[in-house]
Amino acid sequence: MTEALSEGIENQARPARQPDGTTYRKISMHGVEELARQLGIGHGQVERGALTQHVWPERYVRNSRTLSLEDQLTMLDTTVAVVGLGGLGGIAVDTLARLGVGTLTLIDGDAFEESNLNRQMLATVALMGTTKVEAAARRVEAVNPAVTACPHEQFLTAENAHALLSGASLVMDCLDTISARLTLEKAARSLGIPLVSGAVAGLSGQVTVVYPKDPGLAALYGSADAAPERGIETALGNLAPAVNIIASLQCTEVVKVILDRPGQLRNRLLLMDLADNSFDVMELG
Repeated sequence: MTEALSEGIENQARPARQPDGTTYRKISMHGVEELARQLGIGHGQVERGALTQHVWPERYVRNSRTLSLEDQLTMLDTTVAVVGLGGLGGIAVDTLARLGVGTLTLIDGDAFEESNLNRQMLATVALMGTTKVEAAARRVEAVNPAVTACPHEQFLTAENAHALLSGASLVMDCLDTISARLTLEKAARSLGIPLVSGAVAGLSGQVTVVYPKDPGLAALYGSADAAPERGIETALGNLAPAVNIIASLQCTEVVKVILDRPGQLRNRLLLMDLADNSFDVMELG
């Protein structure tokens, strides 16, 4: 960190109090913008510098009871690849940007159509026909300019997976076909990075976490050769409430993986059914 940045952060830092009276130092969004403009650097660089000097960027203050300064800095230094930017992926992109994940690799080759409007956060009437990666990148910039969006307007395949996922610390599976999900898992394994997988059908859904040496999705779908192309969502569709919750659960697992926290859904499958408000976790062999 340069001396100019360090001095600028100290000049912008202000004392503040939590609701319980605990004191802390903060830098406002406008303070971050001003320093970035003056020094010709990115917002993320300013925020990293502030956290290093024990100054909270104000946008993350409500994180501070669950995440430490060091945790927030780790988040900013992490790259997460989000594969599939529809229902699950759109919510994931918004949530991870708000959490302060520093770099988001955005992967999808699709564009919005009317049938997406029932559940996909990034889909609006005005954006019909717009590519999902473009909408996701815009959303990241609008929500948190400190987060770098790296859009790739491509469907992930066995041939391009390594190049697209290069540099990611972990990957989120927000795909809608089992075959694509298994292709992504294979690529994540070969790159040695964890996978947070989610799927939705009707008012139900599932989440699991797969590390490179785990049995993984084969415990759910069998071998890639025998697995069906799609799951039960072809009969049940996808409703927004279930999509919202499963995406949020995936993002929670992403935080646990990034910060190496206990309670991860590794080798376990969370099953949710909003029809009867049931949440169950089963062990995966």
